[in-house]
Amino acid sequence: MNGVVLVNKDRGMTSHDVVSRMRRIYRTRRVGHTGTLDPMAEGLLPVCIGSATKAADMITAADKRYIAVMELGKRSDTLDAEGEIYEATDKLTVGSEGVIRAVSRFVGEYDQLPPMYSAIKVNGKKLYELARAGESIEREKRRVKIYSADIMNIDIPFVTIDVRCSKGTYIRSLCDDIGTELGCGAVMAALTRTETAGFKIDDAHALSEIEALERPEDLLIPVDSLFADMPKIVLNDKQERSIVNGVRMTWRGGEEGQSYRLYNSSGKFLCVSRIEDSKLVLVKSFWHRGN
Repeated sequence: MNGVVLVNKDRGMTSHDVVSRMRRIYRTRRVGHTGTLDPMAEGLLPVCIGSATKAADMITAADKRYIAVMELGKRSDTLDAEGEIYEATDKLTVGSEGVIRAVSRFVGEYDQLPPMYSAIKVNGKKLYELARAGESIEREKRRVKIYSADIMNIDIPFVTIDVRCSKGTYIRSLCDDIGTELGCGAVMAALTRTETAGFKIDDAHALSEIEALERPEDLLIPVDSLFADMPKIVLNDKQERSIVNGVRMTWRGGEEGQSYRLYNSSGKFLCVSRIEDSKLVLVKSFWHRGN
């Protein structure tokens, strides 16, 4: 079985918990998620099965959309409401107009400092492992992009925002940065991922729902659907043999730099290739014997 299943992750579960249960459901070790969701976060988590695991990094690299709730007037070591609160006030003077101005200042590109409680590795160790051991190390800021941050509701101290952002963006850090901008601090109180790589939460399924199905394979989304925006090329048998053997095959008439979905004459999805110097160059292979 090969394909992508859209899971609606429950709050309290780790992304690894989801993978473990999906391995049991689909009876295969070839399962991978497409971007960690913290235990306190919920929502859309595409899970790759079989040969679709080769596309996991492509989905992970896609832009994301979240609905986040931040609570003003607090600061915590994890930048969210489940961490140790080390600063708090119930005397907030900030109003709706100030919140709107502060949030709008983060739309666009900015350099964001990843939180210590994150899965980023430094010298072979994950930052959250160091943080749990009481260590705090210098981290380099990363350039991220906030495409939009639309305020859905303001009910001080809580603010709900709909955020579209680039890969690598930490919403906890964004909430903390907005709190710093306001001068009162803020923690992330709730987070739901609603979109990634063209997938939407409305099409996702709870794990309990997937486990109850007699044919969970019916939920598998073909891996080539991830690349539906790319033009399609159908190869003859000779061309197929060249491509699967790693040959850079001359291809006239294509657009230089354009990526294509490649299929064999029977309609089997083979790979994604890009045209470079009038040759088809392999980007990602999804072909294997018995597939």
